[in-house]
Amino acid sequence: MESELQKLPPKTTQTTQPESVDESSLTKDDRPLLKPDPTNPQLQVQSQSSSSNPSIEELEKKYAPYVRHDVYGVMGRGELPWTEKVLLGIALVTVVPMRVVGAMTVLVVYYLICKVCTAFSAPNREEEEEQEDYAHIGGWRRAVMMQSGMFLSRVMLFVFGFYWISETYCPIDLNADSNNEHGSKDQAEELERPGAIVSNHISYLDILYHMSSSFPSFVAKRSVAKLPLVGLISKCLGCVYVQRESKSPDFKGVSGVVNERIREAHQNKSAPIMLLFPEGTTTNGDFLLPFKSGAFLSGAPVQPVILRYPYQRLSPAWDSISGVRHVILLLCQFVNYVEATWLPVYYPSQQEKDDPRLYAENVRRLMAHEGNLILSDIGLAEKRVYHAALNGNNSMPTVFHQKDD
Repeated sequence: MESELQKLPPKTTQTTQPESVDESSLTKDDRPLLKPDPTNPQLQVQSQSSSSNPSIEELEKKYAPYVRHDVYGVMGRGELPWTEKVLLGIALVTVVPMRVVGAMTVLVVYYLICKVCTAFSAPNREEEEEQEDYAHIGGWRRAVMMQSGMFLSRVMLFVFGFYWISETYCPIDLNADSNNEHGSKDQAEELERPGAIVSNHISYLDILYHMSSSFPSFVAKRSVAKLPLVGLISKCLGCVYVQRESKSPDFKGVSGVVNERIREAHQNKSAPIMLLFPEGTTTNGDFLLPFKSGAFLSGAPVQPVILRYPYQRLSPAWDSISGVRHVILLLCQFVNYVEATWLPVYYPSQQEKDDPRLYAENVRRLMAHEGNLILSDIGLAEKRVYHAALNGNNSMPTVFHQKDD
């Protein structure tokens, strides 16, 4: 299924030259006594810097997948109307405290459930890759962790203001009406179980939704395993940990673990399914970035899922806004919305199995077509450049690694 690509504007660099002054038109000689030296390197650098700094409009056109379009503006720091300020003030003293207490309660309750279920049990360890998880525990322990995790994840979304979740399950026949909401979630698994869920990435809330719907494993930074409360929960989910700052061959090991998990989930229904965000970073929800082929190396079928967050005031997308600011503003929203579209399980052809890049691109085009998303050819590197430009820093930043889920 081919979709019409909507290309981003070509990257252009405009260089402005200072206008020359016609000295004959001057009635008075106001020139300085000391003329600037055109060979002065410091003046040349200043001139180049002032002429090469792009405007906000140019940045938004060039880095469109990361631009915010909500009331709060660029980086969530825009000038707010007085009505929005009043709503924020009311929410800060009423809704936010209750939601913080509710979220912490849910987190502690599930931590205690995980603590009980993993008591006197040894985790599954892969010493070479420094992986450790409890997701392979069987029997009642696994059932309790999974069912309670799905339920409490939905409760957490409710606490955050997602009172209703719109879910659409497309039928197996791709030629049928893709807006059919009467499809069954199990229908997508009738023929053959997928090895991984492939989803577009918009926000940290994506993980909460997928935990509430299928309780999958996913890739996380290794430091997550050491966090209070969250660390044990991530091990019960079966997260695959990666040291993102490392440039060692360890990355290949993690890729190998992920593909082993995908094959295992494809062949064994009791094994935890993997959740992958092949874009490698978050967008504003209107675009689909190039997919990394690592998620498709195993050749196993995948379950494509498209997420959207309709909004009126604040966009739940975590694109060019700091984490703390975004969480506070999100908690101040009285109602939030999320829509999920489950496409049919994608079964790769032999050609796609032999060429993971082709497999990844075909799944990407299908998701873009079905989700009415714009295909973009930029990625994480351009996102960092955009963030640096917004912060007035021309150097490549390192503070945005926290968003590379």
